[in-house]
Amino acid sequence: MHISFLIHNAYGIGGTIRTTYNLAGTLAEQHDVEIVSVFRHRDEPVFAPDPRVRLRHLVDLRKESPGYEGEHPENKRPARVFPRAEGRYDQYSALTDRRIAEYLSTVDADVVVGTRPGLNVHLARETRRGPIRVGQEHLTLDSHSAALREELRGVYPRLDALTTTTEADAGAYRKKMRLPGVRVEAVPNSVPAPGIQPADGSGKWVVAAGRLAPVKRYDLLIKAFDRVRGERPDWRLRIYGGGEQKDKLRALIDDLGLYNHVYLMGPAHPLEPEWTKGSIAAVTSSLESFGMTIVEAMRCGLPVVSTDCPHGPREIIDNGVDGRLVKAGSIKAIADGLLELINDDPLRHQMASAALKDSERFDPARIAERCESLFAGLVPRGGDSGLGRMHGSLHRTRGALLGGAHAVRDAGRTLLKKGHIA
Repeated sequence: MHISFLIHNAYGIGGTIRTTYNLAGTLAEQHDVEIVSVFRHRDEPVFAPDPRVRLRHLVDLRKESPGYEGEHPENKRPARVFPRAEGRYDQYSALTDRRIAEYLSTVDADVVVGTRPGLNVHLARETRRGPIRVGQEHLTLDSHSAALREELRGVYPRLDALTTTTEADAGAYRKKMRLPGVRVEAVPNSVPAPGIQPADGSGKWVVAAGRLAPVKRYDLLIKAFDRVRGERPDWRLRIYGGGEQKDKLRALIDDLGLYNHVYLMGPAHPLEPEWTKGSIAAVTSSLESFGMTIVEAMRCGLPVVSTDCPHGPREIIDNGVDGRLVKAGSIKAIADGLLELINDDPLRHQMASAALKDSERFDPARIAERCESLFAGLVPRGGDSGLGRMHGSLHRTRGALLGGAHAVRDAGRTLLKKGHIA
């Protein structure tokens, strides 16, 4: 099977880029896979792709490159296909419209996957007849403006499938959008095993990571840690990431006299060695479309204290088993959740072991199986494509078996949580 991923900028850094590389690399073990990046702004990508995955770009923004197109006349004219209401609209142009259309009209693939709403619009409108069209949603439906939702409602019915990162968001799409004939499925992001020894739980560090943006509510975390310091001054907090709120957060740390307890560490790559220096991870967001850092921390052996915000944390953390969900927006609840694990060493170590085990369900191999089952279960537009009739039948059978296994597993987990299974 030939699978082509279309992504905004594969040379940058972010959750969508990481999970695309993770999934593409795993699928490449059995399939022909490429990643097509609309933009290229540096010579080498931050995340090294699997050598079996081909990487190419459509528009070169490297100023020192002979192929630099930042001053191309079409780059000065606004995009007409990429939706104006999409958050990245200002970065798109008549040039990107044309390049994306050329790619989609000639793409030699069985499955084409878009990775953000604006690219999914291109995918729905311009992909040649034949390939399966799969749109991915890495944010949430409710986070989109009314104008963007209206445009998506008009073009998404042309897709074959739409995937979200959580069941909650898949439910929102099924309930609020009219997508007849479009298969809407929740497929979580994948996170590989870190390849290093997990945290041993001895370090008196709480670790948080993510861009320093208002939605992450690091101001609440810092204020909560002021309460932690009052009871356990031997513990410290490290926050990794860069962003617009750095100066504001630095001022808050100084105002609270926490400069010896809370540290803004800046971006770190790779992040896994930093997770393993800690014993607890903290997430205090007001919204998480998924929660990559939650899974990354768990895969490094850290229990996570997270706000129970929409949508991802409650679908990742088994509250009281492998982490703790606390009330969103509450400084007291965040502090209490941290102190619970800080003050109870056996509970913290027990949750750490559970986090390491439970997070295996997000391994790229398991997520790739779900994607393969989804792709194989879709009927190619225009009849028989490169998937092949024989392979299609085989994949559909395999997909049904895998789907049944996942359903049994998930049902069992639900009954266990509710106490119906001893």
